[in-house]
Amino acid sequence: MTDRAAPDDLARRAAELRERIAWHRKRYYVDDDPEISDAEYDALERELRAIELERPDLVTADTPSARIGGEPASGFATFRHPTPLLSLDNAYDEGELREWEARLRRTIGSLQPTYVAEPKIDGLSIAVHWRDGVLERAVTRGDGEVGEVVTANVRTIRSIPLRLARPVAALEARGEIFLSRDAFRELNRQREEAGEPSFANPRNAAAGTVRLLDARVTASRRLDCHFYALARIEQTAFGPPQTHAAALELLGDLGLRTNPLRRSCTGLDGVLSYYEWLRERRDALAYEIDGIVVKVNEMDLRDRAGATSKFPRWAVAWKFPAQQATTRVRDIVVQVGRTGKLTPVAELEPVSLAGTIVSRATLHNEDDVARKDVRVGDVVWIEKAGDVIPQVIKSVPAQRLPDAVPFRMPTECPVCGAAAVRDEGEAARYCTNAACPAQRRERLLHFASRPGMDIQGLGDALVGQLVAEEIVRDASELYALDAARLTELERMGQKSAANLLAQIEASRRLPLHRLVYALGIRHVGERAARKLASGLGSLAAIAEAPLEALETLEDVGPKTATNVREFFEQPLNLDLVRRLEAAGVNTIALAEERRMQPEGSVPLRGKTFVLTGTLPQRTREEARSAIEDLGGRVVQSVSRKTDFVVAGADAGSKLARARELGIAILDPDEFDRLLRSAQATWAPGGS
Repeated sequence: MTDRAAPDDLARRAAELRERIAWHRKRYYVDDDPEISDAEYDALERELRAIELERPDLVTADTPSARIGGEPASGFATFRHPTPLLSLDNAYDEGELREWEARLRRTIGSLQPTYVAEPKIDGLSIAVHWRDGVLERAVTRGDGEVGEVVTANVRTIRSIPLRLARPVAALEARGEIFLSRDAFRELNRQREEAGEPSFANPRNAAAGTVRLLDARVTASRRLDCHFYALARIEQTAFGPPQTHAAALELLGDLGLRTNPLRRSCTGLDGVLSYYEWLRERRDALAYEIDGIVVKVNEMDLRDRAGATSKFPRWAVAWKFPAQQATTRVRDIVVQVGRTGKLTPVAELEPVSLAGTIVSRATLHNEDDVARKDVRVGDVVWIEKAGDVIPQVIKSVPAQRLPDAVPFRMPTECPVCGAAAVRDEGEAARYCTNAACPAQRRERLLHFASRPGMDIQGLGDALVGQLVAEEIVRDASELYALDAARLTELERMGQKSAANLLAQIEASRRLPLHRLVYALGIRHVGERAARKLASGLGSLAAIAEAPLEALETLEDVGPKTATNVREFFEQPLNLDLVRRLEAAGVNTIALAEERRMQPEGSVPLRGKTFVLTGTLPQRTREEARSAIEDLGGRVVQSVSRKTDFVVAGADAGSKLARARELGIAILDPDEFDRLLRSAQATWAPGGS
């Protein structure tokens, strides 16, 4: 196209492309409502770059092609901020937050402030300047007075506009540059493959990326930015906003991305509510946050409050409990799981993390230990997200003890002494002794788990006693327990024994898929267990099914099918199945389990649900089962791909997220009606 176009046509086309790209960038990054696909957007940028290569005189300061990065810089110039870019004072609990407000009120007298609270993204502060609507300069915080000019790198960040959406003579906005969780994981994966040290956290990675001398490398790392403050504006058409909320609205109108999760609060009670709301949904966000920022909304009250030499008095950062910490490794021990898998675990000097005291953290497998080079005595970074088991993310070799030696995975099981082998293509070693006491214990706990046979009361301590005293050697022997034998055990009274026996008795009548999951076949989770039960109809049929038949089932891939086949080829496993059947445990699919017809039309097939809150008519597991029996899928997090959110009593952040995204929300009665309607309009095959 460019070869045949006349010079004036190229100039017009370049201007048109810049305008279209700016529009679609705003739709994507600011409005969160794109109008074209990523491929179509990329095609526009490629066409503009081709024109600019042919006609360098058409390149402008705000050209999107600047985002790919230029030649490496020789260093960074410095720039003095027109107004200091101060850091924030911190509060770590409600008491400290109230103390901050008391200090604030001493400076503003009897005037009543309102607040704006927003997520405190764990990134790098940046001041960005536009002149006549075009990005002119980007400067790091530095010491608050003077920062480094990193304009070339900031130009590569797609969520920062090179040209404002409305003409403004001069603008300075301040924001937070960060890496999303996905971008951070991908960056560390690439660094590990290249033999480079991993970044400890996204903030560390973002800060290092912004200060790279080669903007082309910066462009490859997918940095993002949210703006949080309007520092200066020169514009005759409208005056400066009188509130922080209005300032953020203005930034959005100008094409700058602000955080949609911010909230206006009339007092500290509203701030407290927001803190808990955001803390609950913290792990579902696409980026890391470490607390909330609370700011006085009224600009005139901010002027009254002023600042200390370090902090503005009108703002404070209320931190969440830390999710990363450093501590020292006391020992590395090896645990044996139900499948015989050996897992190295770091025993740590206790440290507070995410509101709990952590003294152990997983190291996954021997390759993970070697890659991170974790040794006994090392100082390490540990991390915890939500309810996930704490994990070691890196060691600190600079603080290593001189006599520290590399960890070596044992070639024998640390519990029973049998050979521990690592098959080709496997990341882990496995104990070869199926009768290993550690494996027995973990298999029984898995069998009794809630998604399995749901035998409440059969916990760690009791299972440990049953295995140690050889009262129970496998799951089938649970059904031979009696009250007399149980009451002989430590801390087991007659009432506890009776309750446990009632739970064991009830488990005999559970649906087949619960038993299939409870057997602990490698790679057979809850969903695959359902497909096996519904597709084959009985435990005997599953045990006898050839590999080809297993692979044809939905959600049962080649690896899972192979593991199922290998499980039932083991004489010990076949004997366990026979003894469970003899004990009266149900091994036939119930009618509702046999409803799936792969070739038919299943009412909820392709529909994704999220469950939140308490449902009055059924447990969470029963709701999941009802959805999956009708072909639907239940996931944990709300996204744009979610079809329905079922919200019971005390629904939390998932409900709020559904409202933000416009996802259909069902209350318990509407959910029941949906299930009844789906069941009534579907006549499944099978009996």
